Amino acid sequence: MADILSVWGLAAVVAAYLIGSLSFAVIVSKFYGLDDPRSYGSGNPGATNVLRSGRKKAAALTLLGDALKGLVAVLLARWLQSYFGLADEVVAAVAVTVLVGHMWPLFFGFKGGKGVATALGVLLALSWPVALICAAVWLMMAFGLKISSLAALTATVISPLAAMFLVQQPSWQTAIAVIAALVLLRHRSNIQNLLSGKESKIGSGK
Repeated sequence: MADILSVWGLAAVVAAYLIGSLSFAVIVSKFYGLDDPRSYGSGNPGATNVLRSGRKKAAALTLLGDALKGLVAVLLARWLQSYFGLADEVVAAVAVTVLVGHMWPLFFGFKGGKGVATALGVLLALSWPVALICAAVWLMMAFGLKISSLAALTATVISPLAAMFLVQQPSWQTAIAVIAALVLLRHRSNIQNLLSGKESKIGSGK
């Protein structure tokens, strides 16, 4: 806890939140002259909703950007950890905070995305085997069933279970569990739609 409250610990956490607050769905859409992704489809500023615009390249860049910010934030924290000897808890706090920034971004009125791509980037920086397992599950289900939210929810549930066996640091295991809980929380409406059979499929129009 003391390391988190240190100058470098606080700097890492604040930087993670600011990095997470970069909503690439909105940034990429503006670059391509597309409608704000918060104004159509599910209203979620994420890659799946940007895909509903019909611009696959914009959706791909959104996915890449959201994943990279999670990866970069945690890698930066791990570099600080090795350079300044910070505790594992600082890295864990950064992992959660960059996702919080994505979900409630400072730069976009605290209206952010559901965090799947950013969570994947975080997992990749914390434990690439866990990230690989989750990505494989998501890809198989997404391409098989064409329902992005169901694929994301399944991969999310698996992530803390995989971390129990593949991640040694207890604080990182806890961070992954918290991240999974946040992603599930942000998918409340999707869960309701899945139960009622109303959830849209990947590639459906506006």
